[in-house]
Amino acid sequence: MPAAEPHPVWTSSVSSVAPSSTPCRRRCTRLDGASALGVAGLNVTIPFKESVLPLVEPDPLAERIGAVNTVDLSGEPTGHNTDAAGVTRAFEHHDVSPSGTAVVVGAGGAGRAAAFALADAGADVRIANRTVPRAEALAEAVSGADAHGLDGLEELLADADLLVNATSVGMEADETPVPAAALHGDLAVLDAVYTPLETRLLREAAAAGATAIDGAWMLLFQGIEAFELWTGRSAPVEAMNRALRAAL
Repeated sequence: MPAAEPHPVWTSSVSSVAPSSTPCRRRCTRLDGASALGVAGLNVTIPFKESVLPLVEPDPLAERIGAVNTVDLSGEPTGHNTDAAGVTRAFEHHDVSPSGTAVVVGAGGAGRAAAFALADAGADVRIANRTVPRAEALAEAVSGADAHGLDGLEELLADADLLVNATSVGMEADETPVPAAALHGDLAVLDAVYTPLETRLLREAAAAGATAIDGAWMLLFQGIEAFELWTGRSAPVEAMNRALRAAL
């Protein structure tokens, strides 16, 4: 009887990446169990995106970002960061080129993915963070990037083309990390927050005439990148978008 084909799983996550105590020839983790079950790939969620790195062979982008959110189990486990493509593809889906001058607010995991993705796409990246040393550390790793505090956002955004909110501000309360006065009609604004879909930042961006892109688009396209990696097939974008938005 032929072996069952691996099944790609879009929404699965690694619940633990602690190595088992059982000896084996290669890295023994729960990734081995998933592979044995015929699973083609996994999405990895917070807080395991960094701790899974030693358990896989990361691709160059994931290694630079320092985080893996997608694992391919078709052979030896490989690690990928599709959050980066989620950023650029979200802009491109709205007919916005991920180039020009980009301001990334936040220097955590999502901020790192956004900064590397936009720099690789040719953007001039400016990183603004509440704690400037963390922004500086990221800027040192991203080619051509510079670091700033949040108090300089109005000046940073005056001639910017893109804005990414890569913080969680706006998720728990109707707040925004960006002053409304800093927003303008030449901006495209992507908010990584997807609950709620319409954040205060996006409402104020739309009111200023900017292109407002909700976080579900970034979530969708990182999942699409993972699906296409696992299957080698084009993803059913519209069907996946409808299913995602129905679930949020």
